Amino acid sequence: MKNIVRCGVAAALTAAFAAPAFATDANSSLGVNASVTANCTVSTSPVAFGNVDVTSGQAVQGTGSVSVTCTNGTAWTAAADAGAGSGADLATRKMANGADLLNYGLFTDAARTQPWGDGVEGATALFSGTGTGTPQTDTVYGLIPAGQTGVPAGDYADTVQVTVSY
Repeated sequence: MKNIVRCGVAAALTAAFAAPAFATDANSSLGVNASVTANCTVSTSPVAFGNVDVTSGQAVQGTGSVSVTCTNGTAWTAAADAGAGSGADLATRKMANGADLLNYGLFTDAARTQPWGDGVEGATALFSGTGTGTPQTDTVYGLIPAGQTGVPAGDYADTVQVTVSY
């Protein structure tokens, strides 16, 4: 009797969980889409000149970098403003220590002949490229010109805004 009950319970459970049989299928297509938008990000590393001896009569050079990451195939340019120093322009930027100023320049070339600018106001040299989806890094060349013997000792700094257009 136990075997009959067990078989009956097993048969009932199997029937309860059995998948129904279907005679036909219905099909439809599911569309999938996305729009990849052009996008860029920018990061920088500072131009650090270190200790500067303004009495040496020598110009001081330094380097930094700008790194641009854009969507693959996206053309971009990186421009720089004159900085925050009082009276600065794109050809002669100014680091400040209170009211004291130290002139410097930023350039796109190692010879330091092409001031890095905004593409408009006289200094038209820009960094540029076409995005690959990975960072593209360019060297920013800095120069503190000689002949600034009247500059007092102290820590000088400036902030230059970098704008990537794409």
